[in-house]
Amino acid sequence: MTDMTAAAASTDDVRVRGNVIRLAAAQALTGANSAVIFATGSIVGAALAPSVSLATLPLSMYVLGLAAGTLPTGMISRAYGRRVAFIAGTACGACTGLLAAFAILRGSFVLFCCATFLGGLYGSVSQSYRFAAADGASAAFRPKAVSWVMAGGVFAGVLGPQLVQWTMDIWSPYLFAFSFVVQAAVALVAMAILSGVDAPKPAPADLHRGRPLFEIARQPRFIAAALCGVIAYPTMNLVMTSAPLAMKMCGLSLSDSNFGIQWHIVAMYGPSFFTGALIARFGAPRVVAAGLLLEACGAIIGLSGITAVHFWATLSVLGLGWNFGFVGASALVPETHRPEERNKVQAFNDFLVFGMMAVGSFSSGQLLANYGWAAVNWVVFPPVLLGVTVLLVVSFTQRRAALR
Repeated sequence: MTDMTAAAASTDDVRVRGNVIRLAAAQALTGANSAVIFATGSIVGAALAPSVSLATLPLSMYVLGLAAGTLPTGMISRAYGRRVAFIAGTACGACTGLLAAFAILRGSFVLFCCATFLGGLYGSVSQSYRFAAADGASAAFRPKAVSWVMAGGVFAGVLGPQLVQWTMDIWSPYLFAFSFVVQAAVALVAMAILSGVDAPKPAPADLHRGRPLFEIARQPRFIAAALCGVIAYPTMNLVMTSAPLAMKMCGLSLSDSNFGIQWHIVAMYGPSFFTGALIARFGAPRVVAAGLLLEACGAIIGLSGITAVHFWATLSVLGLGWNFGFVGASALVPETHRPEERNKVQAFNDFLVFGMMAVGSFSSGQLLANYGWAAVNWVVFPPVLLGVTVLLVVSFTQRRAALR
């Protein structure tokens, strides 16, 4: 019986590996969407907005789109299968690029914010790639599947900022307009890749099975996973959102800003090649705690100076911390639900993460404009302390319960 179970798990993992390759490629292309938006959003916003305090509003609209798209993504995946949700997301990505280019050409701040909101919807769908990679995987392979898909973001870290660097002046004086046209084309390529993902529609019986969401959400392990995701991602986003504009305010060049965002994204996704192995060896809670502490280290570097090197180091360490914190928290979520519950639980988890990101992102522009770059970094420390404390309490409680 054990041999038969192992053989079945091995067969499932072969199918999962095929999905992982496609999802990792899509992650690379989809990540270019967010890279382009984060590299240009606050700069275009500063040029188009009626007030500099609204310069980061396009990035906040992107995060609002992330939050708004999570629950619909779960519902579409639950009713029609993940592949339909993926294709709908990439369609939003193509519309993002075309509308953003049009907004820049027309000088419309409102249309540009609408475009970045659509980009957020695209991004919300892409967040489910990591969970789709784990569908049907064995317990041993699941953390690796999640981390390998996240590793696709390494190429986004190179592709996105370089795409901006190569194309930002092509339609001069409309800075970045052509960059968004290329971004729309990249989204269509991602659509073609995702159309081959093996993600069948859920069985009708599964739509009515499973525990109530509240019962699942009150598990200590789910609370720890969701809270750490809520801390790791929004904290990173707060600093990353402010960094390009802060660099410009400190007299640094656009090339310096693009370089910083590029290496930030590489640091976000590069460790994913081995994060799964670290989780398997040390356990997700320890990896998450290490990630949160690294984010605090990034903030310390940010407080120590305002040269280009300080910004680059801050963004790189912050990206590494995000990887450990968010990938680790994502690996904890599948441990809290049954297969038939996955879509609603994963969508709820992402709704919490990106809902909090939206709240923090809307305040980032005001925080930077009114209090400066140092204040943005000081905000990092309280949530990190909270996350590490909750992890310690939950881990201690579970060990104590296991000894009884």
